[in-house]
Amino acid sequence: MIGKSSPCWLGIMGLCLALSALAQEKPADYTTQVPLTLSGEGPWYRLELPLPLQLRARQSDLSDVRVFNAAGEPQAYALAREQAQAMQSHSLTDVKWFPLYNSADAPQATPSVRVQSSANGTLVEVSPSAQLEAGEEVLRGWLLDASAIRTPLQQLVLDWSSERDGFQRFSIEASDDLQHWQAWGDGQVARLSFADERVEQHEVALPGLSARYLRLLWQSPQAAPLLSSAKLASSTTSSLPLPLVWSQPLAGTSVKAGEYTWQLPLGLPLEQVRVELAQANSLAPVTLYGRQEGNAPWQTLSSGLLYRLAQGGQDVVQDQLQLPGRAVAQLKLLVDERGGGLGAQAPTLSFALRSTQLVFLARGEPPFSLALGNPTVKAANLSLSTLIPDYSPQRLAGLGKATAAAGAAVTTVSPPVVPVVVGADWKKIGLWAVLLLGVAALAGMAFSLLRKPQV
Repeated sequence: MIGKSSPCWLGIMGLCLALSALAQEKPADYTTQVPLTLSGEGPWYRLELPLPLQLRARQSDLSDVRVFNAAGEPQAYALAREQAQAMQSHSLTDVKWFPLYNSADAPQATPSVRVQSSANGTLVEVSPSAQLEAGEEVLRGWLLDASAIRTPLQQLVLDWSSERDGFQRFSIEASDDLQHWQAWGDGQVARLSFADERVEQHEVALPGLSARYLRLLWQSPQAAPLLSSAKLASSTTSSLPLPLVWSQPLAGTSVKAGEYTWQLPLGLPLEQVRVELAQANSLAPVTLYGRQEGNAPWQTLSSGLLYRLAQGGQDVVQDQLQLPGRAVAQLKLLVDERGGGLGAQAPTLSFALRSTQLVFLARGEPPFSLALGNPTVKAANLSLSTLIPDYSPQRLAGLGKATAAAGAAVTTVSPPVVPVVVGADWKKIGLWAVLLLGVAALAGMAFSLLRKPQV
């Protein structure tokens, strides 16, 4: 019986495959469409996906992103969405530190020093260029010798005399020759007593660049503390992670004191969050949790100390938390109320994730458009090495550029649940008729075999 009916089953399967081939994706299947402007040399173009457009997707991994040409034909494409976890190796290195002194009469001046180094650039001695009398000098900062580290610097870790509590704020500068210095921003460490506990912050993020020497000059207070340890964390990468993009502030809710929740537009691989600290002199030890679905258990993402404190006539603010890049759709913040809390109303929260590049092979006639917003389609992206046969990171940087047309209105449509038939599609109707006839024929064969007398 199985052998006789198998040709019918094969025919039905073939009809189903034919119907699937007819159901080619088209722009109208997606809720959001926006025209693209091309520049540079093709046929490959790369597009930095703006975060507001990413948030219009219906699938967290961007499986529902497509590019269409003027005829509505989908284009071959790849996604480049590298996480900070692309780091291949990490190391934490103890480095030498040398004091930088200034005259008490000019504490704000940049210290002038004489240095003595070995043949390989390692510092041996650092001393003031002018003789300072005992009691007239001020310890202005520290010079760190990173000449033995050949990989990009990611983090600075300091420890200092326990006699100095409170916040320490300083500028960070980098140099390869001790003559020309490049600003790397500000750093901040802290040691606080809180509710019979010690809260300490020793780590400062660095921009991920290489340098032989770092200069730390204290701003608040102006005199630097005595260091007891200085370490630099460095790492190597196969390719540098894409930059972070920040969202607009997101409103949250609070059901009880010290607990706040936020609902994201979809599951997103968050790298950082920024919590609004609206009130001055706020101090809040916090733990941040996340989950993908509303009934899933909460998972710990990060913890730390958030604060906004008035010091020296200005606000000292720490309002960000580092996250592991795990996709979450909901966030919950628990605040230790012993620090005074963050108020009854939930603060706004901004989140950051790695920017996403879409690379597509332009086929057919322009204009091209970006479409997204379909919860049912499957991923159709290729790998970059498949899309571009001789792909390399250097090649990617030289591709043509596509941008979401500035000022163009994003078209948002709702795909109808039941399609309205304007004209009869006789080809599709014919295929469905053949399919139904095949099923009826198979049912008839099965019925006749069941009625056949047993021998």
